[in-house]
Amino acid sequence: MSSSSKQGKEDEEVEVPCMNGDVGRDDVDNDGGVGEGEGEFAAAMAQLAPEGVRALHARVEAEWGPVLQSACQTAAARALWGRAVRDPAAGVLAGERYLRGLHDKMRRDERAGAREVHGVMIAVRTLWFDARVEAAVAALGGDPQVVILGAGMDARAYRLSCLKECTVFELDFPELLEMKSDLLHEAMSSANHQKLTVMAKSLIRVPANIQDGDWITKLQSCGYVPERNTIWVLEGIIYYLHHADAMQVLENIASSRSSASTVLLADFMNKNATLLSPTMYHFYHDSPDLLLPSIGFSQVTLTQIGDPEAHFGLLSHPENLFDKLRKLPRSMEKNPEDGTPCCRLYFVEASASPDDQIMCPLDHYLE
Repeated sequence: MSSSSKQGKEDEEVEVPCMNGDVGRDDVDNDGGVGEGEGEFAAAMAQLAPEGVRALHARVEAEWGPVLQSACQTAAARALWGRAVRDPAAGVLAGERYLRGLHDKMRRDERAGAREVHGVMIAVRTLWFDARVEAAVAALGGDPQVVILGAGMDARAYRLSCLKECTVFELDFPELLEMKSDLLHEAMSSANHQKLTVMAKSLIRVPANIQDGDWITKLQSCGYVPERNTIWVLEGIIYYLHHADAMQVLENIASSRSSASTVLLADFMNKNATLLSPTMYHFYHDSPDLLLPSIGFSQVTLTQIGDPEAHFGLLSHPENLFDKLRKLPRSMEKNPEDGTPCCRLYFVEASASPDDQIMCPLDHYLE
């Protein structure tokens, strides 16, 4: 959740909305699942022992605004939901502030018997993207390019064995990618730290802002080949962009294919979800499964948290929010039980090939 405009809030505490309509600090989620998290917390904190790692995170807290810091928040959720998400780099990339903030919220939720424990939305989202990346790699012959836009503190190149024949491109702001590289270097240089190995065939970091019109040119200059099968990963990024920028990104992806196949994996917020933090979230679409065919994608599949493909055994409370939402018509804006807005996060998989045709006028589906 990082490749968006840097906002002028460097001196403010990060405040990111939870999907149940509340606002949570130092975290970007809130949702259902149960777990102690104490072992994961201790392990993640141990990764922060090297002095160089702590010094770098002090710079993150002092210099980065809320959009860039959200990358560390996401890493914290992956670290503390480590019983489900296997990410050996997450603690190093998260930092103490976000680990402690989320850990405290998780403990409070569990003591209160909350229906949704903080961080579970990020855990489910991560696992869905992992599963769909693995399936797409297999479907495309085992060696496609994988482009992660707004990569933030993503560490899939280090942890997914399915990428062993893939070239992985991580594209994000230059300062974020530099910090990420420095954190991993400091961590791996320490005497007592678990060594991290790149699982992908190769990992290429591309410093670029996807709001600029030349980001795909920069990607190509770093080795991206439009003629090769490609998986595009847009996890926690598209809703940070303004409408024109988001559409530019989606249209560039759709048109970048040459003689190859493309798979797009992305998550979209509906309008109500973006209103939880209108200064942070901008782009939304209530029907992304209709939007994407209009710009050249086909075979679009939409999933909501709590669906069989996006559950992973983490939504254990019988009254959890996500099960309730998925049972309501997507056109319903308010929960009939309590009148609260229906804030939805959609996971979308779409494909495109050179033979695909645009199915309908784009303007028909835009607000």
